[in-house]
Amino acid sequence: MSRISIDPITRLEGHGKIDIFLNEEGDVANAYFQVPELRGFEQFCIGRMAEDMPVITNRICGICPEAHHIASSKALDVLFAAEPPRAAKKVRELFYSAFFVADHATHFYALGGPDFIMGPDAPPAERNILGVIKKLGLDIGKQVIECRARNHHVIKTVGGRSIHSVAGLPGGWSRPITANERDEFIGIAKQNIEFSLFSLRIFEDIVLKNPAYVDLIISDTYSHQTYYMGLVDGQNRTNFYDGKVRVVSPDGAELVKYNPNDYASHIAERVEPWTYLKYPYLKLVGWKGFVDGPDSGVYASSPLSRLNVSDSMATPRAQEQFERFYETLGSKRFNGRYQPVHLRMATHWARLVELLYAAERMLELAEDPEITSPDLRTPPGQITGRGVGCVEAPRGTLTHHYETDERGVLTMVNMIVGTTNNYAPMTMSIKKAAEQIITKGKVVEEGMLNRIEMAFRLYDPCLSCATHAVVGKMPLKVNIRDVTGEVIRTVSRQ
Repeated sequence: MSRISIDPITRLEGHGKIDIFLNEEGDVANAYFQVPELRGFEQFCIGRMAEDMPVITNRICGICPEAHHIASSKALDVLFAAEPPRAAKKVRELFYSAFFVADHATHFYALGGPDFIMGPDAPPAERNILGVIKKLGLDIGKQVIECRARNHHVIKTVGGRSIHSVAGLPGGWSRPITANERDEFIGIAKQNIEFSLFSLRIFEDIVLKNPAYVDLIISDTYSHQTYYMGLVDGQNRTNFYDGKVRVVSPDGAELVKYNPNDYASHIAERVEPWTYLKYPYLKLVGWKGFVDGPDSGVYASSPLSRLNVSDSMATPRAQEQFERFYETLGSKRFNGRYQPVHLRMATHWARLVELLYAAERMLELAEDPEITSPDLRTPPGQITGRGVGCVEAPRGTLTHHYETDERGVLTMVNMIVGTTNNYAPMTMSIKKAAEQIITKGKVVEEGMLNRIEMAFRLYDPCLSCATHAVVGKMPLKVNIRDVTGEVIRTVSRQ
């Protein structure tokens, strides 16, 4: 048996590797998506004061510290029995909407987009943001940079720092928005809407009008029928900041809709010995292995998943794009809502629909008169001993769970992050892509390996915050092989 390793994998946050094993005929026998890095935030937060968590957990990585900052602040709201005032929730969501715009723009243009804009088989030296700018023009590169800059300006102004924000507190927010800042944010939000529409036009021109790319999107190579998860509001519309977690089956039927506080009743986490990333699955269905279908507890949590669990979008332009997305991809209505799209490459399109929603929602919040209210804090009450906070990170549903003693000192920390939710489907997507792309008699070329990487890249994985120790140790397993590749001895440390 021979092995092909893609190490390191590229255009993601963190570090991972793919090992593909071929049988004697040259077909794929198995494929592993391994995450060898370990951060261990859950373990070293134990013994700290709970109120420090919003500024500790947002240092898990520099890509989405805002998501951890907000989820942590929401967990503290519950832990300290301090329901934030309405204005505080709106300020948090405005801050969060600006973050979503910047993050989704980064993935489309710098991480996922180069595979379409430059082509999956383009040389690696060109298949990046610089190649995108060279092909599309300096003006488009300037627009991308300006989009990130103006939204990070909002993040810094509202959150106190451009990276690793500090404004989130139990029961609210520490800094009000001034009238002048509000006027500035309205202008920025309008620019974001135009940028989102512009990005959707680019996707239309480069991807949807290219038959080869359409074939790639609708191909079985990148298709899985799993359950889907995402936050929805009271009308079952996408909501990044608040709501209930909705899970739908592969045919679109609602399996469960639960309060984030009850997540442990619905989600279990499986451990495999060859990776530091855990595999969540649905308790109501159970773990059946790396297989899809309604009998498997594997679920996805991503931009595509959020659209699949939603009956509609909460803003007008995003709703138009939502309908176009499902109509174009041939989804039929069932019980008043579209049936899920299982084409995982369509996640890139779903991400742009969400980009537009975040921009529109930011404008709604900036125009709300209450956004400048100084009433931003409810003082902490009693220490309840347990708090769960949940938001939609760009990569999927993010849950922070803290437990403390009577003094507020942490005794247990659990975090299920967006990428962790998607680990099982990413593993399945990589294996399926490898099986269909690498077959007997084919010479394995770099472009083929990149198409396998595209199977995980569409999920936009952020691996630093996703990895953690199970029992505070670092297990090690060493296989010693002879010249034929047979294992003659295994040494392990558990």
